[in-house]
Amino acid sequence: MKSLWMIPLIVSGTLFAQGGKSPLPTNLKVGDMAPDFTLPSTQGGTVTLSSFRGKQTVVLAFFPAAFTGGCTKEMQTYQLGIDKFKNSGAAIFGISEDNTPSQKVFAQQLGLQFPLLSDFATRQVAREYGVLDPQHGWANRVTFVIDKDGRIAYMEAGKDAVEIVGAGQACSRLAHKNAGQ
Repeated sequence: MKSLWMIPLIVSGTLFAQGGKSPLPTNLKVGDMAPDFTLPSTQGGTVTLSSFRGKQTVVLAFFPAAFTGGCTKEMQTYQLGIDKFKNSGAAIFGISEDNTPSQKVFAQQLGLQFPLLSDFATRQVAREYGVLDPQHGWANRVTFVIDKDGRIAYMEAGKDAVEIVGAGQACSRLAHKNAGQ
C-alpha cells in the first residue's frame, strides 16, 4: 500500500488533512469557500455546486483531457471506488476543459456512473479554482473535497489525485463528522 503523508490542519474546530507529495497549483486552501459554478453535465442538464450545500459532500476531480492515460486511470479509479464515496454520502464530479459530447463518449467508454462536467466554453471554473494551465488551455490534475457547508475540506494534486486515496479518506472523515452532529 502506498505511503501517504498528511498534514493535519484545524479548520473551524475540525480536523482535516491536506494531502501530499505533489504541490498544489492553486491559491485556494483548506477552509476556503469553494467557488460556485454551474456547468453542463454528461448526464444531461447542468450541475450547480451550491445546490449541494447543506446536503452532501462533493468531490471535484479536475483532469486535463479525456481519452488520455492518466485521466482514464483516474476516472476508472473513481468508478471502482464509487460505492465507498456513495456510502460516505459524497457526490463525485469529474471536470475538464473537454466539450460535453467528447466527455459523454469518454464516460460511456469507461462505464462511469458519475457525471463529467464541461468547462469548455469559458474555462472560468478552472480559472476560479486556480487549476487552469493557460499555456495549454486545460486544467491541472487537482481534486477538491467540498464539505456540506461549501468549504474546501481537502485537496490533492498530480499522481496523488490519480490514486484518489486521500479523497476517499477525506469523504469518510466528513461522513463520520456529519454523523456525530
